[in-house]
Amino acid sequence: MAFSKWREVKLEDIGEIVGGGTPSTKQEAYYGGDISWITPKDLANYTDRYIYKGDRMITEEGLAGSSAKLLPRNTVLFSSRAPIGYIAIAGKEVCTNQGFKSIIPKPGISDSMFLYYLLMYRKKDIESVASGTTFMEVSGSVLKKFTVLIPDIIEQKAIAAALSCLDDKIELNNRINKNLEEIAQAIFKCWFVDFEPFQDGEFEDSELGMIPKGWNVGTISELLSDTLNGDWGKDEPQGNYIEEVLCIRGADIPEIALGKKGKPPTRYILKKNLETKRLSEGQIIIEISGGSPTQSTGRTALITQGLTSIIDRPIICTNFCRALSMKKVHYSTYVYSLLQYLYKRDILFSFENGTTGIKNLDTSNLFSSYAIVIPTDQEMLNYKKVFDTIINAIYQNGAEAEKLVTIRDTLLPKLMSGEIRVPY
Repeated sequence: MAFSKWREVKLEDIGEIVGGGTPSTKQEAYYGGDISWITPKDLANYTDRYIYKGDRMITEEGLAGSSAKLLPRNTVLFSSRAPIGYIAIAGKEVCTNQGFKSIIPKPGISDSMFLYYLLMYRKKDIESVASGTTFMEVSGSVLKKFTVLIPDIIEQKAIAAALSCLDDKIELNNRINKNLEEIAQAIFKCWFVDFEPFQDGEFEDSELGMIPKGWNVGTISELLSDTLNGDWGKDEPQGNYIEEVLCIRGADIPEIALGKKGKPPTRYILKKNLETKRLSEGQIIIEISGGSPTQSTGRTALITQGLTSIIDRPIICTNFCRALSMKKVHYSTYVYSLLQYLYKRDILFSFENGTTGIKNLDTSNLFSSYAIVIPTDQEMLNYKKVFDTIINAIYQNGAEAEKLVTIRDTLLPKLMSGEIRVPY
């Protein structure tokens, strides 16, 4: 067993700190190439350590015509503004916009994975040295002089390996859950769009074309018993706002889809609102405000027994979402899968309104006018059995991943401060 001595160094001593840039959006020739261009937005809901591409790609001309710089594989990306502290490792050559101060580790002095975890550990300290009026930012000069404690390269690799064992399993569970989600969508399409299991049965004509006999054409509203507004309440108990709840936002929905509870904030609402807005198994949350030019509103989350079992308080949704209740319990998995199908195919863009930046989903129009196939109750029950098997596996994997995250986050400060040493 051996341990190295830890030493205090500046970040510029262990890596080259590089900024980024944005090619002019007025030049079409700058975009659509094969160079990965990363922005902080690309890391907003990103959970893996390595990143390979962002939402947009740029060309060689765009790279040359801007202050963006090509960064080598294993560069550690650190967002320095809007917000500060998104971290990832370049899985291949990439470049970034000006929202990053990236660190290229010096060979033999710093290990990229150790540096990744070190920045995670010191993120709040780095935030504390930010400055700015419009928004807070950490400048390159400040980051260069930021001091950290590090062991020798061999112990760095040992520490990184110990933490990576946990993250390897966390990322594996996330990938499995994404695959399971895709399988559920494939089954939905197979059954209710392509009608493959029913090809040997009778079909009849409808306004949507040939559909299995006994099925109907209708609207989503025919399957809903109620649509409830969300609530936001107060951030601390005030007056009659004393009922403590967790409030699911649109930002939490991707995590819930992976079998996790996300990071819903604690809020305090009126007792009468808790009685009417508390979510229960079988309801669907749909995001009605937000989106972007490339992402529509309409992300959905299904309230399942798996979700309620990992949350220890009543759940509501924010007032930027709606909670959908079904006329029959087994409708929920069909409606949830249908809404996901529409969302992933960008159909919900056509039901948005609002022209001042924030878009709103016109759920009234969507639910009452969009024609859908309504299967028989028996086929929806059959689908629910299959879907429940998948969603239960997703929540088991998600619960395990969250436990591993807790273990990792507990070990992180102890390992990165030298309180716990890893033999090598």
